[in-house]
Amino acid sequence: MIGAIIGDIIGSRFEFNNYRHKDFELLTPDCDYTDDSICTIAVADALLRSLDFSDAIHSWCRRYPHPMGSYGGRFAQWVASDQPSPYGSFGNGSAMRVSPCGYLTTLEEVLRQAEASAACSHNHPEGIRGAKVVAHAIWALRHGAGKEDIKELAEESYGYKVSGLNVSKLQSTNHFDETCQGTIPPALCCFLESSDFEDAIRNAISIGGDSDTIGAIVGGIAEAHYDVPQDLQDKALSYLPQDMIAVVQEFQHLYKRG
Repeated sequence: MIGAIIGDIIGSRFEFNNYRHKDFELLTPDCDYTDDSICTIAVADALLRSLDFSDAIHSWCRRYPHPMGSYGGRFAQWVASDQPSPYGSFGNGSAMRVSPCGYLTTLEEVLRQAEASAACSHNHPEGIRGAKVVAHAIWALRHGAGKEDIKELAEESYGYKVSGLNVSKLQSTNHFDETCQGTIPPALCCFLESSDFEDAIRNAISIGGDSDTIGAIVGGIAEAHYDVPQDLQDKALSYLPQDMIAVVQEFQHLYKRG
């Protein structure tokens, strides 16, 4: 899950100010965690403590009501409600927060929990599909799958068309799209074309659009395939408050890669 948090923080300063090149400083004083990190940590906390996803996400978002970039309109209403209920969303929020689910032991459990983590708010079939493909990809990569396997998984099992996409083209054609349908294929392309973790994140930012969320999705997937530089992990954690750091560290300790 640290990969998703790194991608979110790096992408935070570009969400509303896209930079469609790869030559940028990764972490600067203008970066911060956004709702993507808060919700990812909430999902991890729910898994660690066997909490209801709705309760955990709602509690964490209320604890941090003003993240950089704010919460999306409908989700902000969900957070503000004393009795939040699913609202049929197919937004990419379900996919950006799901990475911890990819670290569970069995694929059956991964997919069950990925769906549950989405359905508490993003219960549209497309919202659930987006969460499941990201979690499935992470689990598969952790169990020996290669990039061609992930491409086939996305296209054959989930119906996301990745063939024909490339980062160079996306740098000029990708636009801001908060749906799973519009976010997942470009994010997968950024991972598939990458050479290491940092390159995956640079790809994600360079295509513009919803930069922090694309960064979070790509970072979550890339972490399962590449080594994440320790200095990058340490610097990203320095942006988080201590209660978030505690969840990240506990999760890393319990769900070791492999």
